[in-house]
Amino acid sequence: MSGDLLQRARSGDRDAFAELVEPYRGELQLLCYRMLGSLQDAEDTLQEVLLAAWLGLDGFEGRSSVRTWLHRIATNRSLNALRSATRKPVPAPTPAVPAPEPSRLGEVTWLQPYPDLLLDNLPDQTPGPEARYESREAVSLAFITAVQLLPPNQRAVLLMRDVLGYHAAEAADLLGLTESAVTSALKRARATLQATRKGDRPALPPDSPAERALTDRFVAAFTDHDVAALIALMTDDVWVRMPPLPFEYRGAQAVRRFFTTVFAQDCTIGRMIPTRANGQPAWGEYSRDPLTGLLRCTGIVVAAYTPAGISELTHFETTMAPHFGLPRTLASA
Repeated sequence: MSGDLLQRARSGDRDAFAELVEPYRGELQLLCYRMLGSLQDAEDTLQEVLLAAWLGLDGFEGRSSVRTWLHRIATNRSLNALRSATRKPVPAPTPAVPAPEPSRLGEVTWLQPYPDLLLDNLPDQTPGPEARYESREAVSLAFITAVQLLPPNQRAVLLMRDVLGYHAAEAADLLGLTESAVTSALKRARATLQATRKGDRPALPPDSPAERALTDRFVAAFTDHDVAALIALMTDDVWVRMPPLPFEYRGAQAVRRFFTTVFAQDCTIGRMIPTRANGQPAWGEYSRDPLTGLLRCTGIVVAAYTPAGISELTHFETTMAPHFGLPRTLASA
């Protein structure tokens, strides 16, 4: 059937081409996201991938599967995007409220969350035989952030080998490298990733009783502006991040100062609408508008849960809300 679709697509049948690539659209977007760390950049790059595939059909000789061929195009287009001048860092926006001195300035200010709704649409998330990471771990915010710190080629090699599970020879062919170059890049990437993620704890199972209980306590403390209760739910080395702002806070004491300052700015959180991002609990955050009384979306919060407590909170801008089906405003209850 795929051979028939390919022949029809090569003859100029756009419907056949769409049917040929549709089974891979979701995983191609996810590959671009893992490479780029930004959902918007991944969506834009995916369109380039599909256009390049359409224009390059005559060059597809069938020596690999259509899936592998598309992975090659997606990886190369992502590498082009990483090297593009448009990926240069932009000035950090002005914070909505004054923030205390951060523990450090983060490097991955372009990071965006990935809706679990897009993960649910993937037909098969089982990685290949060479993979080191399970599909769920390989989309977590901690993993995506760590990958962004790798040089482009190391990033591509790590994803091909340890996430998608390609053999060394296959990865070399996909990336236009020698096997020895792939092996060397993979060794360096693994060492960097291990150092970056040292101390990471396992996550609580999704939708488990422990996750639901922690969620109930977190939402209650957050909407009540109860800083003491929030800190009690967190690990001692908790991180709070807020891309595209570079400010990062680490540890209970720094995070306590942060929430004490923010909650003192009359930023009343009226409701938290549950969703999921990167395989993690997340919420649309809604604050009451003093003029209209409406609840306006002020961002998306994504949490990392461990058996020891909340190890990370990441706040994203309201621009991400439509990707999660979250409305801009809610009527006051």
